[in-house]
Amino acid sequence: MRYTAAAMTLPSTSAPAVFQELKAELAALLSRRILEVFAVEHQPAVQTPPRRDLGDVAFPAALHLAKTLRRRPRDVAEELAAGFEVPDFVARVSVEGAGYLNVFLDRSACAAAWLEAPIFPPPRGRDRKIIVEHTNINPNKAAHIGHLRNAVLGDVLVRALRRIGHPVEVQNYIDDTGVQLADVVVGFVDLRHMDVAGVAALPEPFDYFCWDLYSEVGRWYEEDAERRQLRTTTLHALESDDGPRAEMGRLVARRVVGRHLGTMKRIGVGYDLLTRESDILGLDFFTRAFDKLKASGAIHLESEGKNQGCWVMPLSESEEFAGLEDPDKVIVRSDGTVTYVGKDIAYQLWKFGLLGCDFGYRKWRQEDVWETTSERTAGGSPDGEAPSFGGAAEVINVIDARQSYLQRIVRAGLEALGHHSEAERSIHFAYEMVSLSRQTAEQLGFLDGDGDGKASLEMSGRKGIGVKADDLLDQLEAKSRDKIKERYPDLSSAELDELARQIATAALRFFMVKATTTRVIAFDLEEALNFEGETGPYLQYSMVRERSIRRRLEAEGMATEVEADVVRDLDGGLWADDLWDLVLASVQIPEAVERAADSLELSLIARQAIDLAGRFHAVYHRHRILGEADEGLRRVRMAANQIFRRSLEELVELIGVPVTGKM
Repeated sequence: MRYTAAAMTLPSTSAPAVFQELKAELAALLSRRILEVFAVEHQPAVQTPPRRDLGDVAFPAALHLAKTLRRRPRDVAEELAAGFEVPDFVARVSVEGAGYLNVFLDRSACAAAWLEAPIFPPPRGRDRKIIVEHTNINPNKAAHIGHLRNAVLGDVLVRALRRIGHPVEVQNYIDDTGVQLADVVVGFVDLRHMDVAGVAALPEPFDYFCWDLYSEVGRWYEEDAERRQLRTTTLHALESDDGPRAEMGRLVARRVVGRHLGTMKRIGVGYDLLTRESDILGLDFFTRAFDKLKASGAIHLESEGKNQGCWVMPLSESEEFAGLEDPDKVIVRSDGTVTYVGKDIAYQLWKFGLLGCDFGYRKWRQEDVWETTSERTAGGSPDGEAPSFGGAAEVINVIDARQSYLQRIVRAGLEALGHHSEAERSIHFAYEMVSLSRQTAEQLGFLDGDGDGKASLEMSGRKGIGVKADDLLDQLEAKSRDKIKERYPDLSSAELDELARQIATAALRFFMVKATTTRVIAFDLEEALNFEGETGPYLQYSMVRERSIRRRLEAEGMATEVEADVVRDLDGGLWADDLWDLVLASVQIPEAVERAADSLELSLIARQAIDLAGRFHAVYHRHRILGEADEGLRRVRMAANQIFRRSLEELVELIGVPVTGKM
């Protein structure tokens, strides 16, 4: 029996445009059937059969209802199936196993619908802004490999959220009043005895110069503990934005941030807003937050003990912080300087639109990114010309797992001020750190062959041990260039450079995403650049192989694509199971992306891409398009190819893998 068109949400002549909609519609129809037959309200679970010969969608509803109905599950399933009216895109329904109700789709009808429709459904009910804050590199030295993982994870999350319909604002927090920048200022002023003009004249790469100076200052402090007082003096200057040390800090931060933006641009990472910590202080954002915290009783001034003279948030009575040796958190130090978490509470309040004030904004240089300013009409750009920043419904902070404690305190601050729902919607996207594989550490000169036997090398910015992001990208591009030149010796230098950049970007971005966020990853150059296996270049190779099919069809004077109307009329028996598996895997990517965004486990997107590419390579040899004499088979295979291509293009765009012309 067929389900009538009048009762369907979509015409019975076509399948729902997205696979999850199709499953939802079938579940709704079965729920209605259960109510009709057994007078029971039940929302059927949807499963995937373990084998393709068992169908495309399985419902274990009869097994779930059997106890309530006091009947055998298979008898329940057979009674449901006997009068189950299904849409035209369903070929048949059968009872399998102990009582599963399994649905076999009309393969040609569904494939035709999926050829015509967008891969992702139109967004519904996702108009509430999400702020994603990521990268957040201290503006005191060059970006390193760990920052690349933060930036890539943040960027992939932003792409995924936007793809499923959320409006997203991307912010990069610039800590230009913190300890790390203060130490570099001390290095220039007190160790090198340089003035602002001298530092401004230093050549690029300026952030590399600061990298070495930062570790040198650390050693200089160790020689004489009293020198650390210079750090305190400099912190006061940075926070008050007054004097030559503050001027030096502004110069260093701006030059270093410019370098950071250039580094991230190399791998396709961008931002909407650079939020400067100095503006949080300069516009008295923290003062407003501080007054709110004092008025609510969330913080108090310590009169004795090790925190005497400090404003402290007591957390010892909170269950979340129970058991910690020192749960109370200093918000303002006894010397009057503000801790990171104090400024971050103010920043978080502003993100949610709870502070009652706003920044001034101006364009960062000539680029398509804005920055905050303490002057509300700075640079000739009135507030009205800038987008509306802040005021989010949800905030996701991408910060490594070591910062979990501080992120919990920020949420505790919102709770203490009565902003309970905002505290719940303050999400910490935590991830583990990046080290270097032993082989890569040796290649980059950090270990010799007689090392201590460690499998990987951990980074330490204070000690100057670490891989600068640009150095790593340069190495990836150089190795990519060598591999390409072996394959294509006639390519021009410009073509080699561009292709090497694309492959290096794919290698780096995919490597940073493919591992679960709970794992410390050891970056390995050779593994990342492998053209086979679970790598970005493998995905690029898959796209190149698919494109070669169309190119060869065109060379033979044949059509490179097949129309949906033609596919709809094809015999469903022409679809081999493995070819149909490729189609079903292709149309399920919206579900994988939504799961990844909801769970903040972006490796699910990488896994979906690799699985899809692997399925394509498996059918590539078994189901040739070129040379196939049967027109129906050729059209079925072309349709599967088209659906696969669109889906993989979506996935590689989300991961940030560039599509190349050749591999």
